[in-house]
This record gives sequence, structure tokens and C-alpha cells, in this order.
Amino acid sequence: MAVGTLFALAAGLLWGLVFVVPLLLPQYPAALLSAGRYLAFGLIALPLAWLDRARLAELTRADWIEALKLAAVGNLLYYLLLASAIQHAGAPLPTMIIGTLPVVIAITSNLRDGRRDGRLPWLRLAPSLLLIGAGIALVNQAESAQLLAGGADAYSRYMLGALLAVGAVACWTWYPIRNADWLRHHAGRSPRTWATAQGVATLPLSAAALALFLLVAPVTGTAIELPLGPTPERFIALMLATGLLASWLGTLCWNEASQRLPTSIVGQLIVFETLAALAYAYILRGEWPGSMTLAGIALLVIGVLWALRVKPEPIAEAQAGAPH
Repeated sequence: MAVGTLFALAAGLLWGLVFVVPLLLPQYPAALLSAGRYLAFGLIALPLAWLDRARLAELTRADWIEALKLAAVGNLLYYLLLASAIQHAGAPLPTMIIGTLPVVIAITSNLRDGRRDGRLPWLRLAPSLLLIGAGIALVNQAESAQLLAGGADAYSRYMLGALLAVGAVACWTWYPIRNADWLRHHAGRSPRTWATAQGVATLPLSAAALALFLLVAPVTGTAIELPLGPTPERFIALMLATGLLASWLGTLCWNEASQRLPTSIVGQLIVFETLAALAYAYILRGEWPGSMTLAGIALLVIGVLWALRVKPEPIAEAQAGAPH
């Protein structure tokens, strides 16, 4: 479990970077950020695919269809919603809504995958879920109070950002569970190969999304210099960095964790992404979090550590002896 936890931590640190990219490129529409990031991911995956071509050739048509689904929902749609949420409401609010993922995935996978992974007894899991939920609520209250002080327009942006972030949560509840299903059913396959396959599958989707954006942007009056925007060097550098570090390497680390840990546990370790994103956002702001935010972060960490102590039980044993 320790190795799987370290891989999940690494994935969280890498994925946290994507929360600050929309803040570093505020003039760029979320659609362009999403298409650009995953186009870079796909292009980076091509030479990696050539090096790993023997293993990729073992993937079936069904495997490639699954990779396309994961790429469409867990990559392009997820980041489109997340980047748009951050641009409307700032980084901390969407980050904390995304921070509900440990709770949502733990509950979903415990209901769905108990027979496969063993069920985490609800009464023993409840304290960690309550701690994580309380931590999220504290940070969200601190950030939303500051945001809502800006008036009616800020409130509208807050609500839209929150709604978009909820959509991102839905995408990323679906993604890790489906991804873990594939990895568990193909235990002999390399997580690195599967990460590269998702990059290759993302390439045509992101290219089509970029082409669609370039066609539609002039018609809708999108105020940005096409095709690379007002700061092309920064845009390209950040897209390549997130494509390599967050998309390929982050997916690789997450795949390694998913093969080693039950989905209900690995889902809670997404909290590392939330903590990393908050840290990066406050560094970018140049300020220290308030006492309520720090208390919320502490509760998140304690909740995750508590959850790691809970061991899955076989479904028959759980039904016979553990209350749910």
C-alpha cells in the first residue's frame, strides 16, 4: 500500500499544476486551454508510443475504444469544465469542489466495487469521510465569503464557476473508476503503456477540438488573437509542460496507484491533488492561507490518513460481521 500511496502523491503533485495554468493564461478561453493541453499530450505520446510499439500492438480494438472514452471524458471534457470554472471563480473555489472527489469516489466505489476489492465498512470509513467533508466546507466557506464580498456580479460568477466545477467532479468520478476497471482486468499490462495509449487516443480528439475552436471563434466574436493568442511563447511552454508532467507522467503515476490500491482508497488519495493545487494557488497569489483555510487543510490530511488505516473486508465477511 505504501508504494501505491507514493504514486498517488506524485500524481496529485503533478495534477495540481493544471489548476494554476488558467490563472497564468487568463486571456485564453477554457476550450483553447483544454485542446492545447491535450494536443501537447498526444504529440508527446507519439515518440513514447514508438518506443512502446510492441506492447501497444497487443491492445485490442475494444481497448482503444475505452482509451478514447477515457480521453474524451477524463481529459478534454474534464479540463474544459475545470479551466472554465477557475476562470469564472478563481482557483480555490473550484479546487475545493474538486476536493469532494475523495468522498464521492469512495462512496461510489464502495457501493459499486465491494465484491471485487472488498468493502470498506461504512462505520469505520465514516470518520474519515466526515473529516474530509468538514475540511472542504471550511476552506470553501473562507473562499466563498471573500468572493461574495464583490457583489452581484461576483455572485453570478461564483455560481457559474461552482456549477462548472460540479460537472468536472462528475467527469472525474467516472474516469478513475473506469480506468481502474481496465487496469484490474488487464493486470499483466504496463501502466506506462496504458498512459501512452490514452495520450495517443487524445491526439485526434484534441486536434478536432482545436480545429472546431478555430472555426467557431471568429463567428462567436471570441476576443483572442488566433491561433496561439497574445502570449504564444508562454502558451506553448505551459501546454508542453502540462502535457508532459500533468497528463502523461501524472496519468502514469495514477495508473500505478490504481493497480496497487482498491478504488475506494485510491479515490480518497485524489486529495493530494487538492492540497497541491491550493498550495500552488496561494504561492501564485503571494499570500498565506487564513486560519480557517489552514484548519480545513489539516482536516483533509487527517481524514486521508484515517482512511488509509481502514482495511477492505471480503464482501461475505463484511455482510456477516460489520455494520454498514
